[in-house]
Amino acid sequence: MAIILNIETSTEVCSVTLAKDGNTLFEEESTEGLNHSQLLTVFIENLFKSNNFNFKDLDAVAVSKGPGSYTGLRIGVSVAKGLCYGLGIPLISVGSIDAIGHYAALHSADFYTPEDNEHLLFCPMIDARRMEVYTSLFDSSGEAILPVTAEIIDENSFAGQLKENKILFFGNGAEKCRSKITHENALFAGPSKTSARFMQKLAEKKYNKREFENVAYFEPFYLKDFVATIPKNKIIK
Repeated sequence: MAIILNIETSTEVCSVTLAKDGNTLFEEESTEGLNHSQLLTVFIENLFKSNNFNFKDLDAVAVSKGPGSYTGLRIGVSVAKGLCYGLGIPLISVGSIDAIGHYAALHSADFYTPEDNEHLLFCPMIDARRMEVYTSLFDSSGEAILPVTAEIIDENSFAGQLKENKILFFGNGAEKCRSKITHENALFAGPSKTSARFMQKLAEKKYNKREFENVAYFEPFYLKDFVATIPKNKIIK
């Protein structure tokens, strides 16, 4: 039984929730774009002030560790580590793919009602630009059956799994893959964006198992190396 602040900044969504025993007490969320540096600390402050909650009541802070936006992840992790250090409480990390995949699998009836749920797989996709996504596969119990990878999607993606199973594709990277993955067993439905709400059950589970991160040395799970680009309007012709 714990009170955990959950922080999700791995995509265009800036989302925070206060959860008790894995259930939402309060939340603040924006899906307007990568404004995390401006919104995150304001959201957290609002969450506590508007609900007359005290930071000292927190048992832990959980943060989405990635993969996802490099800048978003660094902002979320930096704020989470600062809170944990200042309050002397544990830091929990939850994979961004794990959170949305686990949530969709356990709430599949909200998105799709299959005749045979046993052979339904869940494929969260977080946009990694162009035709690349961060992804994995989950079974109907919410357990990952493939490791998280960065995949360039084409007509043959998931062909082997689609022969044997229906697969639900979702997340902010799924829609762009619809024109490539056209197998009859490919379904596009489910949560389209990440959220701190999706982290709560996994964060609670990790808290109960005492699976904490080292506050001083924890780093986000980027999966890919950062590649800086020059904005077009900055290029001298």
